[in-house]
Order: sequence, then C-alpha cells, then structure tokens
Amino acid sequence: MRQRWFYRVWLIALLVQVFAVAAHDEVEQDIDTQFKSYVSELRAEAIQQGFDDTFVDKALATVALRKRVISSDKNQPERKITLDTYLETRVPDWKVKQALDKMEEHAALLDDVAQKYGVQKRFIVALWGNESNFGRIQGNIPVLSALATLAFEGRREALFRKQFFAALQILDEGHIALESFTGSWAGAMGQSQFIPSSFLTYAVDHDGDGRKDIWTNPADVFASIANYLASEGWNGQQTWGRQVSFVGDPLVKLSGLDKRAAKSLAEWQALGVRRFNGADLPEVAINANLIMPDGPAGRAYLVYNNFHTLMKWNRSSYFGISVSYLSERIQKGE
Repeated sequence: MRQRWFYRVWLIALLVQVFAVAAHDEVEQDIDTQFKSYVSELRAEAIQQGFDDTFVDKALATVALRKRVISSDKNQPERKITLDTYLETRVPDWKVKQALDKMEEHAALLDDVAQKYGVQKRFIVALWGNESNFGRIQGNIPVLSALATLAFEGRREALFRKQFFAALQILDEGHIALESFTGSWAGAMGQSQFIPSSFLTYAVDHDGDGRKDIWTNPADVFASIANYLASEGWNGQQTWGRQVSFVGDPLVKLSGLDKRAAKSLAEWQALGVRRFNGADLPEVAINANLIMPDGPAGRAYLVYNNFHTLMKWNRSSYFGISVSYLSERIQKGE
C-alpha cells in the first residue's frame, strides 16, 4: 500500500516536471518567434530609412536575442554604496599609476588634442581610465544584438530602437567591421564607451584615415572625448571644483538654502564654506554649486561649470567626482 502511494507521488511529481519543461520550452519558442518578427520590423524600417537591403540583411543575419542582456538590464545593482567606497574602487593607486604612465606614453598626442579642443589632457585621460580602464575593458557583446534585444524587451524601446539605427549608420559608414562591432550589454562602445548616437555626434577622425576609430586608435579616442566635452561647454581655463569643509555645523549654516542655486565663491565663503584644509576659498569671480552626495555627514564639494559638463556624460555625481578626483591625482603625480 505504502509502495503504491510513493509511486503515485513520484508519478505526479514527474508529470509536473515534464509539463513545466514543456511549458517553458513553449514560452522560449514563442519569445524567439516574437524576436524574429521584431527583427523583421527593424529590417523594414532600416530599408525605409534608406539603408541598402543587402547591407541590412548581412548585418541582421548576425543579430540574436541575448537573454543575458535583458537580465543585466533588469537586475542592475541596487545596493547603496558610499562615495568613499566608490572612490576606493574607481580610483585605486594602481589606476593612478597607469594614468600617469599613459600620460607619458601619449604625451605629444595628448598635447595636440588638448590644444585643439581646449580640454586639459588630465581630464581626457581620467575619462578614458574610468570608462574602459584605458581601453582594456570595452565589452564583448555584439552591439546590434544588444540593442535589438533591449528594444524588443520594450521598457525603453524608443531609446534603444534609435540606438540600433545609429549603430547601423556607423557600420554603413565603415568606421568598424561587423565582426568587430562589440560593446557593453547596453550598447556602449569603444574605449570612450559612447552609445551609437553619441558616436555620430561627437566621434572624431583625428588622424584623417577616413574612420572614426574609438576602438583601437588612441588619436580618435582622445579627440572624441575632448570633442564631447568641448561641444558640451567645457572651459579649458577652469577646473571642475573642489572638496570643501564648513565652519560650524553645515546643517545650521545651510538650512533653508536652495542647494540647486549657484553662488559666487565670496557668497559661499560668507556662509562658512572653506577649502577642505580650512583655508579661505579663492578670491576669484566664479560661481559654484554645493553638492553633498552622501548628505551632510559625507563629503562636500563646490562644483563649477565643468563638473556639470561631466554630468552630461554620465548623470551620476559619483561618476563625475571619480573622474575629477582621478584628474587631480594625475595633476599631482600621485
């Protein structure tokens, strides 16, 4: 009797597992079918936009649904880290040393780019180091597949559909070969990690070889970074800002102030803001915003217009500060 009961339980469990696998396979097949239909829509729109159908077919033949891209998009880390922890991981001593080595290795080229675009070379190298570890980490996911997958997934379809057609244009213009067209799971590309629309707007063929090569060509990488910053309002005569301290309790000193409003350094001085070492702020005619990314108990900064330009590159204040901090350590040589 008991043996018969165990057999029935085992049989039911087996049938449940079989039906679950079958249902999962059916769902997977349905998703694959839907994706193929979606790619057909992309093909029709690409040809409508004027791309040659032979070119489009060759490019789309490489496109595949990347389920890991969808999981990466949906499962971005939510764990809150402090700015101190972030800076320890993004600007370690070894990265500063490599930045200084790269500055020396590419000194003449960086001088040329800095002079042409009016962007200090330390910021070019700091962005390069933060985005791709000086070109070593660029991502290995086919860009067209990543963008088509993210557009198909649908949460930000308009954004990624636009990036998909921009990526087709990059290929069509011959800046990179299809088999080498890889990037991050989100479609960021090359040593500068431009998304395709940023590439079309800011990438530069600095050495005049007919290609805007942000994947392998340092000249084009540096010039493209500098062109982005210059185009978005960078002032080569100013720095990014400075870490500051307060005379007295910042919660008392700054209560009721509009933190978004820029004030002159003289006004901040009168409110009790000082250099980080406690000295007076510089007596220069420049406006600044006060930011405290981790609140009053954390680090505080007065930031200038160049910092706001960095925020157009990446809207994370942690990112902007890490680039700025690396640029400072490059300038100090330590």
